[in-house]
Amino acid sequence: MKQPFELPDFYLPYPARLNPNLETAREHTRAWAHDMGMLDPDLGVWDERKLEAMDYGLLCAYTHPDADAPELDLITDWYVWVFFFDDHFLEIFKRSGDLAGSKKYLDRLAAFMPVHPTGSPGEPENPVERGLADLWARTIPAMSEAWRIRFVESTKNLLNESLWELANINEGRVSNPIEYIEMRRKVGGAPWSANLIEHAAGAEVPAPIAGTRPMRVLRDTFSDAVHLRNDLFSYQREVEDEGELSNGVLVFERFLGYDTQQAADAVNDLITSRLHQFENTALTELPMLFEEYGLDLKARLDVFAYVKGLQDWQSGGHEWHMRSSRYMNGGAEASPSPWNVPGLGGPTGLGTSAARIRLSPGVTGPGGVRSHTHVPYRQVGPVPLPEFHMPFPARMNPLVDTARRNTVKWVREMGMFESLPGFPGLTVWTEHKLDTYDFAICSGALDPDAPGPQLDLSTCWLAWGTYADDYFPVVFGPRRDMIGAKVFNGRLPAFMPLDLGATPEPTNPIERGLADLWLRTAAPMGMSARSRFRQAVEDMTESWLWELANHIQNRVPDPVDYIEMRRRTFGSDLTMSLSRLAHGDAVPPEIYQTSTMRALDNSAADYACLTNDIFSYQKEIQFEGELHNCVLVVQSFLDCDLRQAVDIVNDLMTARIRQFQHIVATELPVLFEDFNLDGSVRDVLNGYVAELQDWMAGILLWHRECRRYDEAELSYPLTVARPVGGPTGLGTAAAHLGSLLRTGASPQGAAVPVLQGAPRTVSAGARN
Repeated sequence: MKQPFELPDFYLPYPARLNPNLETAREHTRAWAHDMGMLDPDLGVWDERKLEAMDYGLLCAYTHPDADAPELDLITDWYVWVFFFDDHFLEIFKRSGDLAGSKKYLDRLAAFMPVHPTGSPGEPENPVERGLADLWARTIPAMSEAWRIRFVESTKNLLNESLWELANINEGRVSNPIEYIEMRRKVGGAPWSANLIEHAAGAEVPAPIAGTRPMRVLRDTFSDAVHLRNDLFSYQREVEDEGELSNGVLVFERFLGYDTQQAADAVNDLITSRLHQFENTALTELPMLFEEYGLDLKARLDVFAYVKGLQDWQSGGHEWHMRSSRYMNGGAEASPSPWNVPGLGGPTGLGTSAARIRLSPGVTGPGGVRSHTHVPYRQVGPVPLPEFHMPFPARMNPLVDTARRNTVKWVREMGMFESLPGFPGLTVWTEHKLDTYDFAICSGALDPDAPGPQLDLSTCWLAWGTYADDYFPVVFGPRRDMIGAKVFNGRLPAFMPLDLGATPEPTNPIERGLADLWLRTAAPMGMSARSRFRQAVEDMTESWLWELANHIQNRVPDPVDYIEMRRRTFGSDLTMSLSRLAHGDAVPPEIYQTSTMRALDNSAADYACLTNDIFSYQKEIQFEGELHNCVLVVQSFLDCDLRQAVDIVNDLMTARIRQFQHIVATELPVLFEDFNLDGSVRDVLNGYVAELQDWMAGILLWHRECRRYDEAELSYPLTVARPVGGPTGLGTAAAHLGSLLRTGASPQGAAVPVLQGAPRTVSAGARN
């Protein structure tokens, strides 16, 4: 069968190595699959010939080259199990579209993965259950409770998100690129593979750092590269034979309007970019992480062993894809590469295609050298605005004029119009500038029904966050002062005491403003609510350090890393956190962790973030030397012009708001039924949806109405120093706080509705 595209020239920075225990693993896993019933001809899924042709022993021998024989046997059995599950699920449920049956099938599997086994989970009814029970008993004794919990979560994600794929097939729906990357991590299973790497290497990631940004990024970049590589090799089987819609090549075809070859090349570019992000994180973020957490030598060596295991998996997985009958791999050896030149080749033969380390795609491709070559302060001129898709009407709070006056007074009292302490003559804001920003319009649209005190508080949060975002690059950007920035950021939690007690003496307007807003906002909350509120603020302020690090390297961010961090620099994570606090105990906390609710939050956040990036492009690129703007990121990644990049970002906005509507129409009702939520909880969540609609519409309205991005105002004299780098725009920190302050909270953290009718529940903050 003719291939639908030529496989691209892959960036392969690590050599593949073959485990010497390959043959024993092959022999063992063949017998194990037979014992589990996976080769039963009545099932019609696998036979021995098919299993041998796919050669999962070879996969694991490549991806775990240093495992001893018993460990390689165990790991290989896990991969046989997971691929059998995938094919079994396809035959039984995907081809038939049996969503109800698939849910029952998946629900049973959780019983075979107890973190603390206390008894029999029941009699297995099929090879998937039988294999899982056997593997679980052989795997968990060697690992800590923290690892078991992480592995259970990643295994459940891998299993349960198959329903997302099935739902898309039933609807004939191809996801947008952002949605696809996020969901593919779960259903694709690479985070699950990363957990097994810890087991195979005998090196657990230390629990205190497992959830930090560097470890999360290492896992996610590993996962994305693995999954997108698989999409290239499996396109022919999945899309042409199985009718699968969850494939990155197909997603790029549909979203960018590319032909199949162009889409395949774009997917490969994203693989390259993600691998560079992996390398950058390992080299620049891990050393500082070790010092911040005071890790001992063993813990550091365990992390290095884990990183090496992720690298081995990347190169070994590529080599296996080149050999397995499961995938389209014809012609890949002929891919152009300097290592293929006669006389310059290096090793050849089985097991050596990845050993010929191909670096040229990485040097010239996205994420490589060209990501560090951006010239700041380029003359770009005003950006012609596209036609934005906004299906929700914007409303305005009638108390907006009062909020405007009160905010000016508060900003003056906090000292935000004064010269910066330690920087004589350097001023971040003037009253004229604050007038052009007009945060009251933003807050009034975000909170159209809020009473006066709540609207004032909301508007002050917008002003505080934006001032802090503007302050940060002015003070720390020109000097590339990461140490100073960390010290500055490290002081901020002291101005948010959980007991509402004394705070240090403020040394600048940011600390003074935060202390005031914290007391006014957190006082009605219970202790657990305050803790979550403070963590949300810290997540936002820490994201500014990520931006500063990129400026120090003059590095345009990787597109996936940018989107995910933009939600924090924009304050989106803070917004969603605080809005949920306003619900008190009305909504079970596990509801917010479901894929449905997380996707709802992220799609709304991305629409707002990308809105700002289009409006603020000239301000950030021409006047501030900024690197963190999605239009610029798209230009760098796709090597396209400004007009094309703006259109692509606008298309992403449209795709995300349509995804939001799709979730509300199709996934939210299913969530209500799956969790058997009563009418009052459904009302709260429906009110939350309405609040997010107000939020998105209000963000767009504010951008149209304010003068923060007008060229005449950008040229207006303000400071004696030219700020370099750092977060800007309505991604400037507190604008999202506005929508959250509309509802009060009782001392126990329960919501106190301030609206008529069903409560509209996003209550305390947004970032502007």
